[in-house]
Amino acid sequence: MSVLAVGVSHRSSPVALLERVALEGQARLKVMSEMASAPSVNEVLMVSTCNRTEIYADVEKFHPAMAAVTELLSWHTGVPLSELTRHAYVHYEERAVQHLFSVTCGLDSMVVGEGQILGQVRNAIKDAQQAGTLGRVLNDLGQRALRVGKRAHTDTHLDHAGADMVGLGLDVALRRIGAPAPEAASASEAAAAACPAAGFAESGDPADEVGAATPHPRPLTGLRVLVLGAGSMSALAANTVARQGAGQVTVANRTHERAERLAECLTEAYEPIRSRAVPFDSAAEVLSDVDLVISCTGAQGLVLDSEGVERARSTARPLVFLDLALPHDIDPGVRELAGVDLVDIEDLRQAVAERGDESAERAGVISLVRGIVDEEVDEYQSVRRAELVAPTVVALRDKARTLMESELSRLEGRLPELDDKTRGEVTYAMRRVVDKLLHQPTVRVKELAAGPDGHSYEAALRELFDLDPATADAVSRVERTPGEQGREG
Repeated sequence: MSVLAVGVSHRSSPVALLERVALEGQARLKVMSEMASAPSVNEVLMVSTCNRTEIYADVEKFHPAMAAVTELLSWHTGVPLSELTRHAYVHYEERAVQHLFSVTCGLDSMVVGEGQILGQVRNAIKDAQQAGTLGRVLNDLGQRALRVGKRAHTDTHLDHAGADMVGLGLDVALRRIGAPAPEAASASEAAAAACPAAGFAESGDPADEVGAATPHPRPLTGLRVLVLGAGSMSALAANTVARQGAGQVTVANRTHERAERLAECLTEAYEPIRSRAVPFDSAAEVLSDVDLVISCTGAQGLVLDSEGVERARSTARPLVFLDLALPHDIDPGVRELAGVDLVDIEDLRQAVAERGDESAERAGVISLVRGIVDEEVDEYQSVRRAELVAPTVVALRDKARTLMESELSRLEGRLPELDDKTRGEVTYAMRRVVDKLLHQPTVRVKELAAGPDGHSYEAALRELFDLDPATADAVSRVERTPGEQGREG
């Protein structure tokens, strides 16, 4: 069993392709389930963000598994296979592990070091559990990736070295509005959100921490902001604009109660900021009363189209949309409307490219994080190699036990007059001999298997003792997670 990673991201693909490949909700669960049912594929985990769609799979054979994953992704997204493969990247075994660890640390993000990716990887694990495609291999890998990401943020102060997608987006949007750009807030400052997503947060991630509002320059003083959505990214946006002095924050979400909870929390945490919730279907009605709209809903279709925006605007008041969603929430056609501007993922990618070289301090922190990733990859690979030899060791002990029982049965046939006590002593002595003979070799082979060439020792053990590979493979079938068991029902 080996780990395969296939993906497209902001580094390999145009935003238009990322938008077409993005899968949400039941569509994502369905494609994962079909991939996990393909020959040579055992488990599937999909990480999907506004910057990437990546499939991680535990596979038996590289080529048939890669073909199955790419063909199914092409089929479900409607992206021709030739176009998809032209922009996709593939990592295998150790490189796949290293890539996931780097992604979870934020090293591969558009804004390097952002902390939201930790929550997104955790959600990917939950989705795979729900789809029934997560087994021991990818669950262990995903949990290790989360620990690596947390360690990177904790041990290196990576949070202080970078901002986040919301901060970068506000920087660009405020320049369009003509307001002074805010000083770059670190990811840890962004994480100090007094109001988590819709009043809920999962502890453990830098992006999930809840604390008092952090004092910050107030470049948004007097601006009126509409936030569409109440999930983690939208809640981060609402906290950020409130902390930076927005005069009023309006929240609209499909589940109105979640919008109300977020608005109430903002009002209490950032006094004298005024916050309110409006029904999602009525969001367009407030466009004439706001200066900035931030949207990240995760919807499959457009939330606001250009015609609806044009009808809703009753004043010539300048309006800027910050669309952090993938696929787009806001119709790109709004750029053609008088007094309206749009900042989207493509604009943010260009802004990152134009920022130039990183500071020496930031480069040093990133170098430390890369060192942590390399160290954690080595440790993970050592543990995996040791685990992979375990079924062969069990098969060896099983063969020795079978031989011993056969000889005991033969002895009993030749010496039927043995009393129970003598027979017991003989059985005990033979078991002791077998255990003592196998103890040191099995301990040693586990130690050697953890090294870079560990697989060769496992193969030698099978060859020396003529172990049936099918027997060892049968021993290696571990109990699946509850979600995976449900898939077989």
